[in-house]
Amino acid sequence: MPGCALTIGNFDGVHLGHRNMLTRLRTEADRRALPVAVLTFEPHPREFFSRETPPARLSTLRDKLAELEASKLVDIVFVYRFNHAFARMSAQDFIDDVLVGALNTRYLLIGDDFQFGAKRSGDFSLLRSCPHFVTEAMPSVLVKGERASSTLVRERLAAGKLDAAEHLLGRAYQLSGRVMHGRKLGRTLGFPTANIHFPHRKPALEGVFVVEAQTQAGVWGGVASLGKNPTVSQSQDYKLEVHLFDFAGDLYGQRMTVRFLKKLRDEARYDDLDELVAQIEHDASSARSYLNNLQREQA
Repeated sequence: MPGCALTIGNFDGVHLGHRNMLTRLRTEADRRALPVAVLTFEPHPREFFSRETPPARLSTLRDKLAELEASKLVDIVFVYRFNHAFARMSAQDFIDDVLVGALNTRYLLIGDDFQFGAKRSGDFSLLRSCPHFVTEAMPSVLVKGERASSTLVRERLAAGKLDAAEHLLGRAYQLSGRVMHGRKLGRTLGFPTANIHFPHRKPALEGVFVVEAQTQAGVWGGVASLGKNPTVSQSQDYKLEVHLFDFAGDLYGQRMTVRFLKKLRDEARYDDLDELVAQIEHDASSARSYLNNLQREQA
């Protein structure tokens, strides 16, 4: 392929640190009349090496690609399958076979802590010694004095601090997926839910939330539960169930994007369905009040 200006990373969540790096990469690429390219991996390397206890994933591959496209800073994304062969590749082979041979890298921008190759043996000094491309490192991006990182976003979300996570992301945290058929228990309880297929073993946040959902029929406010639903299920799989306020329609098979606005509470187990319904009614009332106040503030 023709030459490119490249950066490498997982880009999980595409937070403000990532966007700052892409902005600088765009500037350097334009100076050199090169397209901007991103090299990322699937699965996340930490998922590959920790299959029994994988880290929470902030975004699916599909959502990550959508965010990179929406940034309008990236021309090409290369997704490399992270498998045993890739994990065993030496740092020098990665440079020779991937960066030079496959991608024809002319300019490379990396984070100041970037390591690569088998046993993480490659670093900035090795890349800088390569004569085929210019390598520069970008220092960490600080947001309100904190280093913008996917790890910190995960910590904020796990603690239910959605506003703090939003400051690092530059937007509300969101998940998207396809609406699947569920047990339809919510319908019998008076709160029909859209059940979103959740592709990863561990979500970045859990509990009951005020949400906005982007659907083919528009944007709807609602309340959502992300967890294992222990009152009615013994499964250890996580489920995202969204009740949309004042919505009537069929969403099955459609993709939905759910934006998490506020955490209402942690997930809990109830002794019977009557107790569960009473709690759902309370959650729905709290969510409606929050959304109404938000709408007045934005008016």
